[in-house]
Amino acid sequence: MRINYCMQCGKSLVNKLVGDEGEQRYCPECNKFYFDNPACCVLAAIINERNEVLLLKQNYISEKYVLCSGYMKKGDTPETAVSREVFEETGQRVLSCNYIGGYYFEPKNLIMLGFAAYVKAAPFGSSNEVDSLVWADLESAPEMVERSDNLSGIHLDNCIAYLNNKNNNGG
Repeated sequence: MRINYCMQCGKSLVNKLVGDEGEQRYCPECNKFYFDNPACCVLAAIINERNEVLLLKQNYISEKYVLCSGYMKKGDTPETAVSREVFEETGQRVLSCNYIGGYYFEPKNLIMLGFAAYVKAAPFGSSNEVDSLVWADLESAPEMVERSDNLSGIHLDNCIAYLNNKNNNGG
């Protein structure tokens, strides 16, 4: 989101060079810089004890399945955001999680922190954000997830590679 007005005085911002950051939005009245920083989100491949991944159908996002994701809130750590989002969207309780990698999603200016979140499968909860949920085996899941304008496919691939490497190394 591009900031055009000062949040203190309401005047229009101008572009001004600042150190090695280049041109940034600036309020000459308040002598304050504003940076168009990306929002931070978490993205989780939810893995159960049968080594299945939980896929979400969210019609407002895609016709295909996606992984669980959501914005971090004030006071969240990435791990608490994963636990909160997984529970809110699926009813599953995260037992542990591993950081897999970070992604930049340019269309929405998001930094997405990707995790594998481990759960003991429980009955699904209900969420007004989720149209349906399905457990899928790791072999068929990659074909089921959205790969266009969405990071679910890339993150699922990375989680599967992580799990295969972990299993092959006795972890």
